[in-house]
Amino acid sequence: MALRGAVATACNIGGRQRNPSVLSIPHHLRLKFHGPPSHPPHKFTSFPIYQPGIRYPVRAISEATADPVTPKKEDEEQSPQNWKIKMLYDGDCPLCMREVNMLRERNRHYGTIKFVDISSDDYSPEENQGLDYRTVMGRIHAVLSDGTVVTDVEAFRRLYEQVDLGWVYAITKYEPIAKIADAVYGVWAKYRLPITGRPPLEEILEARKKNKGEACNDKNACKT
Repeated sequence: MALRGAVATACNIGGRQRNPSVLSIPHHLRLKFHGPPSHPPHKFTSFPIYQPGIRYPVRAISEATADPVTPKKEDEEQSPQNWKIKMLYDGDCPLCMREVNMLRERNRHYGTIKFVDISSDDYSPEENQGLDYRTVMGRIHAVLSDGTVVTDVEAFRRLYEQVDLGWVYAITKYEPIAKIADAVYGVWAKYRLPITGRPPLEEILEARKKNKGEACNDKNACKT
């Protein structure tokens, strides 16, 4: 009873009744609770960060907005500004594309080879030293930056040298290895269409001519 009376007396100091549960807490340690300010709905997930001297919590955006990185286009990767050699390849040849893809991957670090798909409808002989589709389909062709055209094993050797793989064809620089290598490649070039399960070149040319003619029915002129 004496303890209860003492507490009651302390709570009535100054003529006002005080809450005994708060009385024992120092004034500078008492927390003030404020309702959060009204905010419009925010599309970002947020969490409160409390800082001394700030009455309301600061809302930190958990998602940063940044301009998206535009991926580099494939044709930009295949057409470097300072290319040293241009590879004319048959994009419809599955075996050929294995080698092309290997060189293309290596070229990402060098940027010295420009890849030109002769099977594309956009292929232009005028932009490639006058080499038409029939000619390039007969054997591998490459064009140096000065306009020089190289073929057969020499073309492969020049291409590989540009991606630091020149040692693969280095021995083909010397006779009689050079003639033997060209002869072996000539056999492959002659029979590569049936080997890869494709029709003869004449049938391919006829089909391309027909498709191009159908695409040009409503045009005055078409690319040759």
